[in-house]
Amino acid sequence: MIEKAIFGGGCFWCLDAIFQKINGVEKVVSGYSGGKRENPTYENICSGATGHAEVVEISFDTEKISFEELLKIFFEIHDSTQLNRQGNDVGTQYRSVIFYLNEKQKESAYNLKQNLIDNGINCVTEISPLKNFYKAEEYHQNYFRLNPNNPYCSYVIAPKVEKFLKTI
Repeated sequence: MIEKAIFGGGCFWCLDAIFQKINGVEKVVSGYSGGKRENPTYENICSGATGHAEVVEISFDTEKISFEELLKIFFEIHDSTQLNRQGNDVGTQYRSVIFYLNEKQKESAYNLKQNLIDNGINCVTEISPLKNFYKAEEYHQNYFRLNPNNPYCSYVIAPKVEKFLKTI
């Protein structure tokens, strides 16, 4: 069965690049969620005034990977202790967030976050119900794969992908 998960943890290009490599992930779409403005653009998001976060919508096959496994990967590939930022990407649009689609996802997200906190990790990841998801502009889709020579891809994303691939 195909389900969806929506995560934000910094630049959506980084999350997209990694989740595309996961067995059981059928599709990854970069987009925006969690804000007030309908049909926001990248320029709107960059202002920080919309309240949206850069997110990825992950379609996954539950026969091959569970939501809980995706959550664990999500927490491995970004720093959930940084409030409204990931590295040099600063602003509420880069916040760590899980937008749940049902009660089971909500419970799993809260349980994993609490586990991190119980183990001394100051996890600031927001957990919120999904209200809407807006697909980002086409040039943001599959960005890393299509733009490997972009300096951000070469110096920020490529090392993250390489590091993650060594763990699986």
